[in-house]
Amino acid sequence: MVSHTVVFLHVLSAFVWVGGMISIRVAVHPVFQSIDEPKIKLSKTLEITGRLFHLVIPFILILLVTGLMMAIGSNGHHGDLKYFFLAKETIWMVMTLNFIYMYLQRRAAWKLFERGSLAEAKVKVKYIPNVLLPVNIMLGILALYLGVSLRGL
Repeated sequence: MVSHTVVFLHVLSAFVWVGGMISIRVAVHPVFQSIDEPKIKLSKTLEITGRLFHLVIPFILILLVTGLMMAIGSNGHHGDLKYFFLAKETIWMVMTLNFIYMYLQRRAAWKLFERGSLAEAKVKVKYIPNVLLPVNIMLGILALYLGVSLRGL
């Protein structure tokens, strides 16, 4: 039996991570595109993604810990639903690796930006808003769906 607190922390963490990405991509990123000054646009983009990335790191760790607690506590790796658990774990692992890559690219871009290498900094984060973030959003929604399916079975 898994406690309600573990489930709550797991769901909250997923909502913060996935919801944060959706907010940045759907609400914030389009507004930044209306900024005409390239240096200001890049600066604000790097600042907001940095804030989001640092916000979600503890929630990613909570997801890992609570997910393992639920899988072990419910014997999920050995029961009839083991493929649901493995699919969900695989999705979160891919998302985490993608996050780490985005985090490192953004950090490198920030260092380049601080040195005045705007063009190089922009190249470093080029794929984050239109490829990497949407991939994590879709995977996160799928993982949330699988999680709801596991709780309902």
